[in-house]
Amino acid sequence: GKTLIARAVQDRISQPFWNFSFDHLRDGGVLPLSRVRSGEFDWASMREAVFEGFDLSLPALLRPGNNLIVEHIIETRAWMNRLLNLLDGFDVFFVGVHCPLEELERREAARGDRRLGDARRDFHTIHEHAAYDLELDSTRSPETNADRLIQAWAARSAPAAFGKPKA
Repeated sequence: GKTLIARAVQDRISQPFWNFSFDHLRDGGVLPLSRVRSGEFDWASMREAVFEGFDLSLPALLRPGNNLIVEHIIETRAWMNRLLNLLDGFDVFFVGVHCPLEELERREAARGDRRLGDARRDFHTIHEHAAYDLELDSTRSPETNADRLIQAWAARSAPAAFGKPKA
């Protein structure tokens, strides 16, 4: 759901936005996934550094004035704190994308490029760490969600939810 919404936003919004996602590293051949899959490299020992590197790249992309749509899941309070520190001073409009667990599991199985069970594991943790400026339901069409997001983004006013603890 996140990628389809991001693409729909890019197609509709009045300014140029990059769609930046961990999936681009995974699917673009940046990571040595064949060697991870073969067991030669241990993903569990690489994972934290990979995600920290992804997070550290965000300010480098934002600093020159690029607009980003960042697809991310925030698994832990430590990850949230890292992002809060790294993105302090940037205009962040923080959007939560929700989906019923049954639909997440159906999508996970249909994609075939995810470990089964990750959706269930993440479902119970990823929305625990912050308040959002906007929350979307990914069972709605990407176009509907994009229109809602763009409207809310255009009407935003400071201070944003990003950086505030979840109530």
